[in-house]
Amino acid sequence: MIERLQALGVAVERRTELIGFTDEKDRVTARLRGPDGQEFDCAAAYIAGCDGARSIVRETIGTGFPGGTYRQIFYVADVDATGPALNGELHIDLDEADFLGVFPLAGLGKARLIGTVRDERADRADTLRFDDVSDRAICHLKVGVRKVNWFSTYHVHHRVTRHFRKGRAFLLGDAAHIHSPAGGQGMNTGIGDAINLAWKLASAVAGRAGDSLLDTYEAERIGFARRLVATTDRIFSFATAEGRIADILRTRVAPLLIPRAAAFDAVREFMFRTVSQIMLNYRGGPLSHGAAGHVHGGDRLPWVRVDGGDNFAPLATMDWQVHAYGIASAALAAWCTAHNVPLHRFDWQPEHEAAGLARDALYLLRPDSYVALADGSGAPSALDRYFGDCGIQLPALND
Repeated sequence: MIERLQALGVAVERRTELIGFTDEKDRVTARLRGPDGQEFDCAAAYIAGCDGARSIVRETIGTGFPGGTYRQIFYVADVDATGPALNGELHIDLDEADFLGVFPLAGLGKARLIGTVRDERADRADTLRFDDVSDRAICHLKVGVRKVNWFSTYHVHHRVTRHFRKGRAFLLGDAAHIHSPAGGQGMNTGIGDAINLAWKLASAVAGRAGDSLLDTYEAERIGFARRLVATTDRIFSFATAEGRIADILRTRVAPLLIPRAAAFDAVREFMFRTVSQIMLNYRGGPLSHGAAGHVHGGDRLPWVRVDGGDNFAPLATMDWQVHAYGIASAALAAWCTAHNVPLHRFDWQPEHEAAGLARDALYLLRPDSYVALADGSGAPSALDRYFGDCGIQLPALND
């Protein structure tokens, strides 16, 4: 990633601390402290707070961080180990009110242990060692630990800030939302925030869109963050609930039902699509228009493999583009050429229909690969209306 950024002319400034900033209406002025301890100012059009759960950006704009803190102490250990749980699959221990998961890592015998403690050990999190929590992994999951490569403890919260944007400041990732690792979606969600905001900031900085486009960042992302935090909270609360009924559900009912449900292809596909977040859509959002086939504006473009290739290859360019499955009219091709929008036409195949795409329709893809507009007529006039309604200008041919 560092090499890619350098190739694009971007330098990562290590050991540089944000002390604070002011929003001066037409710009942001940030106060920074460099590696040598000297402080200096930096002016920019916007500031994106990707600065974690203790975000200075969030504290400065005052959007709050409502939610709560789990009483358990979480620990993470990267280990070299042996045993039946080191078979490259995920293993979860629900035998007690605390939680333990064994997550496979690349390499033979390498795994990450993620667990919790809530007894008297939780009161000494700063001095907790792997030896203090290792018995459960060794006895319950029969993990034979040969070497502990890394061990850390931390508190976990379930919180979402009230707003993802205020003025020229934006919040992303853990600065905007934080939840238990039970869902395994924290990193993907933060990356999703960044991709959603990045192309909108690029358009605004280039003068091709106004403030209304930047407002769509919160509109599209905050609802998903709230649902995710609520879902992971329910999952974790179930996994760590106390009491006789909770013990029966967790230790007897769940181990019977979950494997049987996971035996069905439809259930496994649903779980994969949920955890991978490819089910996420922005339907009904301010940038999502129309429908063609089973695909609506705001949907993730359905993936289709045909003749050794797939329809996702053009998405690597991260620009506005039009897809047509079947016939693309001469008028549509001329519009795309005149507006510097790539047109990708795919010969109609049964696989396209199975994926929910409509024959001869046009699909306008946003730079983040979500469908902005789905129009069954395939007429370029739909594109003119879309960009006019959204107040977005396309890059000129020489941009």
